[in-house]
Amino acid sequence: MKENIILILKGMIIGLANVIPGVSGGTLMITLGIYEKIIGVISHFFKNFKENLKFLIPLGIGLVAAILLFSKIIGLALDKYPFPTTLFFIGLILGGLPLLWKKVNTKKKKFSNWLIFALTFLFVVSFAFLNSGSNEVNLSNLNILGYLYLFLVGMIASATMIIPGISGSFVLMLLGYYKPIIDVVSSLTDFSLLGKNILILGVLGIGILIGIVLVAKLIEYLFKKAEVKTYYGVLGFVLASIIAIIKPLLAVELHFLEVIIAFVLFMIGFICAYKISEK
Repeated sequence: MKENIILILKGMIIGLANVIPGVSGGTLMITLGIYEKIIGVISHFFKNFKENLKFLIPLGIGLVAAILLFSKIIGLALDKYPFPTTLFFIGLILGGLPLLWKKVNTKKKKFSNWLIFALTFLFVVSFAFLNSGSNEVNLSNLNILGYLYLFLVGMIASATMIIPGISGSFVLMLLGYYKPIIDVVSSLTDFSLLGKNILILGVLGIGILIGIVLVAKLIEYLFKKAEVKTYYGVLGFVLASIIAIIKPLLAVELHFLEVIIAFVLFMIGFICAYKISEK
């Protein structure tokens, strides 16, 4: 029972990350200590079907609950209080770094490992300075080609959801699909649009599912063939993601009380991630 509650909490944190542009769900999977487990479960779902379900069901419950219950609250918090809210998520990321450092802290410090770290770090940092898409897609009257694009967008977004350091929601913004899809999720309670909304989310969901499986198999292969090198790459992704998250805050005007609240939330996020990642 205790294990399921912890998985639900981890799922909620990952769910919140996936609705916030700039925050990577893959990064938080790592800092919460469940990244390799998720990759293995996705890659070999039917091999240990019952055990995999026991792991995925509570995690999925937390993830879906967070998206449905708190996405609007987090969105409002980001609009009204961007600095404290963002610092909370940075705390969640940094709180799991000690666990990740254990994976790369070997006696042999190879140049090739640090080169991989530098390349992945620079890739995510450069990605963070791309402008978000300004042309939003209209999902109200999709034709067959439109649904095919939606399917491909699902595959692309899912890949970035599972790759550490890259925000799936940010990629959706670049492609012009973020707000239209959020609007579809928000209008699920409108029964007059229920059929159309389910079709849109269904096509997107199939693309996401296929993309996650393909990327998970690739990452599992890298872990098997070059575990330490892969973790150096992951470390580069994770650290660079912090820069990607901080970038939008550079123009925010700060007040003393807001800084204090942000620091408290940062420490709460750090401690939560540190404690949960150990479980």
